[in-house]
Amino acid sequence: MTDIVVRSIDERDVPFLWEMLYASLYTRAEDEPFERDIIHSPGLSKYVEGWGRVGDFGFVAVATHGGQDRRLGSITLRFFNEQNAGFGYVNAETPEMGMAIIEEARGQGVGTRLIQAALEEAKQRGIAAVSLSVDPDNEAIRLYRRFGFVEVGMCDTSVTMVCTIQ
Repeated sequence: MTDIVVRSIDERDVPFLWEMLYASLYTRAEDEPFERDIIHSPGLSKYVEGWGRVGDFGFVAVATHGGQDRRLGSITLRFFNEQNAGFGYVNAETPEMGMAIIEEARGQGVGTRLIQAALEEAKQRGIAAVSLSVDPDNEAIRLYRRFGFVEVGMCDTSVTMVCTIQ
């Protein structure tokens, strides 16, 4: 039997966060995939580089089976400011959320569990809202809407969404 555990990110997860950053880059079926080293460009590397700074938090979903652990996905929340704004930036008090699930684990509730953990932690930290950026054609947008994320704008070709924490 496989159990899925959602736990806080620690330093051993940083290489996986880089993998998930790449996995989070949405491409349509007819498009060529991005080169892997695109994640080291300044516009993207800011989401993982130096992970563990003050204010950073997030979770990893891990499947355990027969004593073996396998990471299934991650969710990160990181604060930015106007000078290093991310694609889903709304203000310096609102962390930007990034999430990715490995392909074979999508559609199995992993994203739901990660978002639940992230929003609960944000609430405990007294954070008023969380933002994200998503391609309007990405199916994940439906999941985000289920959690109360609403569209507040566009950045390039991505929708910026915000969830007010209750």
